[in-house]
Amino acid sequence: MFKDYNYTVAERFLRYVKIDTQSDPESPTYPSTEKQKNLGKILVAELLQIGLSDAHLDEYGYVYATIDSNSDKNIPVICFCSHMDTSPDCSGKNVNPILHTNYDGTDIGYSSDSSLTLSPKAHPDLHNQIGHTIITTDGTTLLGADNKAGLAEIMDACNFLIQNPQIKHGKIKILFTPDEEIGRGVDKVNMQKLGADFGYTMDGESAGHIEDETFSADAGVLSIKGVSTHPGFAKGKMESAIKIAGDILAALPKNRLSPETTEKKEGFVHPTSLSGQIEEAIIKFIIRGFDNQTLIDNANEIRKVADTVLLAYPNSSYSLVVSEQYRNMKEILSHNPQVVDNAKEAISRTGLKPITESIRGGTDGSRLSFMGLPCPNIFAGEHAFHSKLEWVSIEDMQKAVETIVHLSMVWEEKS
Repeated sequence: MFKDYNYTVAERFLRYVKIDTQSDPESPTYPSTEKQKNLGKILVAELLQIGLSDAHLDEYGYVYATIDSNSDKNIPVICFCSHMDTSPDCSGKNVNPILHTNYDGTDIGYSSDSSLTLSPKAHPDLHNQIGHTIITTDGTTLLGADNKAGLAEIMDACNFLIQNPQIKHGKIKILFTPDEEIGRGVDKVNMQKLGADFGYTMDGESAGHIEDETFSADAGVLSIKGVSTHPGFAKGKMESAIKIAGDILAALPKNRLSPETTEKKEGFVHPTSLSGQIEEAIIKFIIRGFDNQTLIDNANEIRKVADTVLLAYPNSSYSLVVSEQYRNMKEILSHNPQVVDNAKEAISRTGLKPITESIRGGTDGSRLSFMGLPCPNIFAGEHAFHSKLEWVSIEDMQKAVETIVHLSMVWEEKS
């Protein structure tokens, strides 16, 4: 089916990564950065050129488009989704992608930074890329494969389906979101306009992988009230909120419940920022676990540490405010097994072995699942995201394109 097809995924990807779309967690606007719309406008223009006549960008930076059904069957409407923003953790400006053709399995160096090395030892999926074309940065920025690989894959799949009308499929909805990297990816999505029954985010890692389970996630804000007085007359009076915050951070578990000491389905509490003065200090946390009880237990761990530390500061106090970020999509997907089953079938048809796994993170699909759109995550081929070592292979992106097309066909066949 794809034997004579001229893939456009690599060409699109190389074009998209050069557009700076970093999101900003400190911005109150939607989208958080106006520059994300620069890519959105390009995607709309390309979708219109492909033939998706309703493609448009809304005021919040979301791109919507539709491929109409070409089947007489009553088929559930499926959505393919990727996000346009890149992580604020590493610069995404002036990205210079480098192609490494016919990769031979050895270390990849970076001309701009000799201290950086992309090694199969640290990135074992490189062992599966022998003979492929690897795309990296020049070592000065992230690449943006998270999630511009997904964008390019969905775009190429749209192009393929329009060029091959003999392939039967139901109505397909396209959704490109801003601000996923800062947890706001679906805050302003119009679910009624989207009008889909089931969805798939293209935002995963290794080829063949499906993620049907994510962390459940909360945010915690620990506010510490100290006692301020003139430092020259502070003996026996001052209780510095900054020092209390330091004691709390030092007392957090070091061999468990931290990102650097946990794996698989172990949760954690993770301080992400500290600010304050003598009188008041604030520590922001992210709290993670695969079930709600773990989230509760982990938040209580913060309280226990704070209670113990505050014993030494009798005139000071604290409060911890916990807010929900997203929940484990498994809670929804377990009631809709056909969504993952069809993805497995589609991946098998590409010649890959489907592998279902959990992810120690979240995607737009986590929240979309609880908004009425059961939505697992399918591989996009991105690796080492949020870093200067980020990479993707062209061949993995092509397999993702094939997966989208086959998935569209599977839903039609099984309806």
